Amino acid sequence: MSQDKPPLNPHPLSEYVAWAGNRNREPILGVLKEKLPKKSGRVLEMASGSGMHINFFAPNFKHLHFHPSDKDQAVFDNIKKLVVDHANDNIADPVHLDLTDPETWFNPGDENSFDAIFCINIFQVAPISIADGMMNCAAKLLNKDGILIIYGPFKVEGAFTTDTNQAFHDTLASHNVPEWGLKDVADLRAAAANHGMVLKEIIDMPANNFSLIFGPSGENL
Repeated sequence: MSQDKPPLNPHPLSEYVAWAGNRNREPILGVLKEKLPKKSGRVLEMASGSGMHINFFAPNFKHLHFHPSDKDQAVFDNIKKLVVDHANDNIADPVHLDLTDPETWFNPGDENSFDAIFCINIFQVAPISIADGMMNCAAKLLNKDGILIIYGPFKVEGAFTTDTNQAFHDTLASHNVPEWGLKDVADLRAAAANHGMVLKEIIDMPANNFSLIFGPSGENL
């Protein structure tokens, strides 16, 4: 695949998403190596898209079982193909998970059974309203020591942290799609608080991105 940046296209099977995924996967892997449990456990990816990230990460954590999910079931065949291509035996079949529909948030037996959840590059092209569903879902699925890792570019307290992030936001906004654009960390923190989750750490990442680490507050609502 060419290293030249393809035209912006957020479809999960686009050349642009593949280019961005290849650029960010190593730094994200570094965070996962630090944050994921060292013993056996379960890890959920929200909005898995093409499956390129989960299939890149899973071989590095043979002690963990990974669960891809997405709202768009049309991507499931691609996820399964990558699992076979990479001979990954610690990735489950993808499941339908719509953050706006609690009935899709796994089965009752899955409550508090996940050690970690991660979600990569979704909020710049998704409405901030899904943050409520994400935090609610995570609060139900994570165990008491579990974490939710959200990676991507964000504003911080209403401000762009770099000129390039503002330029990226302006590029997204120029497409006149209402939900496209950088969201604010403060809005995710507020959504988390509504469901007993707290922002525990903000990690600066390459290319002006962040990894936001959320976890249960330990307080009953």
